Amino acid sequence: MKDHKKEKHGIEAEDIKNTEEVPVTDSGQAAEEDKASQIEKLNEKLEALNDKYIRLAAEFDNFRRRTAKERLDLVLSASEDTIVGILPVMDDFERALELLRKAEGDHSVAIEGTELIYNKLHSYLTSKGLKTIDAKGHELNTDFHEAIAQLPAPDKKTKNKIIEVVQKGYTLNSKVIRFAKVVVGI
Repeated sequence: MKDHKKEKHGIEAEDIKNTEEVPVTDSGQAAEEDKASQIEKLNEKLEALNDKYIRLAAEFDNFRRRTAKERLDLVLSASEDTIVGILPVMDDFERALELLRKAEGDHSVAIEGTELIYNKLHSYLTSKGLKTIDAKGHELNTDFHEAIAQLPAPDKKTKNKIIEVVQKGYTLNSKVIRFAKVVVGI
């Protein structure tokens, strides 16, 4: 049996050696051209799919960035609405302190208690990104100030500058949430 296998393998090897190369005919060239055109079409399809994949990946990255920004904006705007609602309370505290200081009699305990509450509220809002817009003595900047009146300037230095702040303005995380209402000297 072993001899039979060797003989079989030997014949196959001889057959392979004795076979002549078949010359490429027109039909062979057509088959080669057909394969080449198929390869070209597949390469074009591959390029198109790669391009589509790259665009889709870029679009997804943009989507991810946009949704992260929208989420952050939503959180900031939610706190903005709350803080804007608290600003009139801050104004009332400031007016109350001013009236208590001007009132006759000993109101030191009331002033101290009111200042304590005001300072706690102010420091909490400051920690959340609230900043007072500095206005008095500066030139009018319509990005931060709203001129509600013009009065004659007491001296040349205050001409075309803010001489009085009627209502404080505030920014929250560099965004104006309330313009400072001011009087400008002319």
